[in-house]
Amino acid sequence: MDGRELVRSVRVFGSVQGLRAVRSAWRQRRTDAWGLPPRGTERARVPGPVGEAAPLPGGGIVRFARSELMISVSAGGSVFWGWDGAEPLPSYALAGEPPEPDPRARLEPDTDGGWRVVSERVTVAVSRHGAVEIRTPGGVMLRRDLPPRWWEPVAGGPARWVQRSEVPADARFFGLGGRASGPRLPNGSYRLWNTDPKGSFSPGDDPLYITMPVQFVVSDAGTHLAFHDNSWDGRVTLTEGEEGAGSGHDRPGTSEVRMGGGPLRCWVVVGTTPARVLHGWAALTGAPALPPSWALGPQHARWGFGSEREVRRVVAGYRERGLPLSVLHLDIDHHDAHQVFTVDRERFPDLPGLAAELREQGVRLVSIVDPAVKAEPGNAVYDSGTALGAFVRDGRGNEVHGVVWPGECAYPDFTDPAVREWWGGLYEERFAQGFSGFWHDMNEPVSFSPFGDQSLPRSARHALDGRGGDHREAHNVYGLTMTRAGYEGLRRLRPDERPFLFSRSGWAGMQRYGGTWSGDVSTGWPGLRASLALVLGLGLCGVPYSGPDVGGFDGSPSPELFLRWYQLGAWLPLFRTHAAIDAGRREPWEFGPDVLEHARVALAERERMRPYFVTLAQLARLTGAPYVRPVWWGTPEDRALRDCEDAFLLGDALLVAPVLARGTDRRAVRLPRGRWYDTATGRAYEGPGQVLLDAPLSRIPVLARAGAVIPVRGEDEGLELEVWAPAAGRTGGGLVVRDTGDGWEKAEIERYTSRLVDGRVVVERVTDDGVVEAGLPVRVRGLRG
Repeated sequence: MDGRELVRSVRVFGSVQGLRAVRSAWRQRRTDAWGLPPRGTERARVPGPVGEAAPLPGGGIVRFARSELMISVSAGGSVFWGWDGAEPLPSYALAGEPPEPDPRARLEPDTDGGWRVVSERVTVAVSRHGAVEIRTPGGVMLRRDLPPRWWEPVAGGPARWVQRSEVPADARFFGLGGRASGPRLPNGSYRLWNTDPKGSFSPGDDPLYITMPVQFVVSDAGTHLAFHDNSWDGRVTLTEGEEGAGSGHDRPGTSEVRMGGGPLRCWVVVGTTPARVLHGWAALTGAPALPPSWALGPQHARWGFGSEREVRRVVAGYRERGLPLSVLHLDIDHHDAHQVFTVDRERFPDLPGLAAELREQGVRLVSIVDPAVKAEPGNAVYDSGTALGAFVRDGRGNEVHGVVWPGECAYPDFTDPAVREWWGGLYEERFAQGFSGFWHDMNEPVSFSPFGDQSLPRSARHALDGRGGDHREAHNVYGLTMTRAGYEGLRRLRPDERPFLFSRSGWAGMQRYGGTWSGDVSTGWPGLRASLALVLGLGLCGVPYSGPDVGGFDGSPSPELFLRWYQLGAWLPLFRTHAAIDAGRREPWEFGPDVLEHARVALAERERMRPYFVTLAQLARLTGAPYVRPVWWGTPEDRALRDCEDAFLLGDALLVAPVLARGTDRRAVRLPRGRWYDTATGRAYEGPGQVLLDAPLSRIPVLARAGAVIPVRGEDEGLELEVWAPAAGRTGGGLVVRDTGDGWEKAEIERYTSRLVDGRVVVERVTDDGVVEAGLPVRVRGLRG
């Protein structure tokens, strides 16, 4: 390490912490030098020519000269393939047992000398040299995975591998977890290693906190999701295709996945629509956790509230100005010397009393929870974890220590079931302090380091649920398993309440336990744009509940930037302001009277739309569909919409067009097909096409789909239906799920239709017994008299 890195370390972490971080980084290097010997000479291997095949339920095993391939098509149409004995389990991504194989799928010889598995929903063709092609029932190619290549150490050890794939020339790539450069992923290389970017990030920074080998691919041929179920460090390189390239021939798009070890296995989920693809993905990896209804309201956080007095001051600021507030978050400064599951009694002498006082005002408290435990005898959490043998160790049996906010820390091994149960029980202390929900931070996991990888040694040992292994495999699932530990603990401790939990890091399947947020997005217009990209991309990976640090994590946003961020946040699932301890304030009244009044309007609209957010949350759990969707969601065949990155659909009913650039008072909005109403003016526009809409500082453009039936909060605080007039000769409708409270009562989906009859909008409810009157107050909009 040179002098500049040491200076940076001291500046960022403080003199004592900086020197500790330097020592920790050198210790990590020494640990890996001993625990991970060089790979040495390697042998390259490819499958070789095809041989015989043996049928199995849903598919079969195809044998090659130097490898074998297992294929299974499920009854729902998802496809699994794995090389060299790789099977669906064990897997941290899957919610349980793999789906049942399709009993009607059959393995048969293909015309080119290979084999194919034919089913009603998909055909899987295997070439003579090991390429795997996914085709629609009509024979159209969705994806072609070329023969893989392995590099195996002669002296033994994990084999690294590469898998190159082709997609149609018009295809667009989305997903790969939380990527700031999306939602459509540009050509380039993306690392698969959950990473704290050592400060705030902007669209060009990669990787970030949540990386997933999940590709969501949209093309004229259809939509599919491909998931390489492997948690090792890897890299995905994407290149879009080109139609008519080279003598009139199309050049396919390509994806190249490289992994440093682990199994070569893949799931491909196909569907006639994006909604069906994500429904299949949720069936495979688990239904999204349902947040309590209060978590759909406005939330406020800050690293640096510092005291009960400051918390009361901020909450009183909302109340005195008539601004709604549902949740307030406490960061690490409320802990005793930053130690998890503790309270600073000088600054917060009566935290349970404060929580009770705020709850009477309708405000819940949420606590930060970090995984790192101060490695000091006398620390109750460390002592109980040590007695259990809960902490990650190196190959010699010594606890692995890193440096985080409390100082020298140990790290629980959440891949051990006994450790998960122990950790989950610790949340009882948080409940006793009056907290209602939790946000997990620093769980990539992070160990401060001025150089090298800011995490645990790769040779650190993990239980991996009885299989055993090292941090190379456990790193990317560390946050996922921590969140599982918390969620399962909360279910045991408060079985009648839905847990509220969101995590900075995670992996495929994390939606089973809660949501996420942007992490430390930079304060600036690029950070605002990255905020939307992250929410959209994560939704297509199956994580529907997320949102950014409104205003950005660092620095001081201008009044205009803060307001535009606030207006965007009001239409996202997790609507939370947050900032660093040395950043500017984020309360709306800190930016002047004009911003305050415009923020008041955004807050009022969020509260009015709360029943719609409740409905979207319930539908996400039932179907896997995200609240926030790309504008091509219902019309993926519209190529122009696939490239739209500055607007989104909220459910099926609304199109939101945030302002993402300074000084903007009008903006172009590309519409999907059909009629759309500007909700501010009532003016109707016909899609597909592009329109230019007013975007004054007081609001951002929001359009409603003609015929939409939207549940909203009426003036009397009761539920009513806002209905946008359908076009002549067309019908519309919508779904409503009423708020059943914060427990586990089964939700009932109400279906409504809208139609024009003699110039009048008629709204009816569709029931099992037929069509009846709506039964709720109806407010019609968009109907010209």
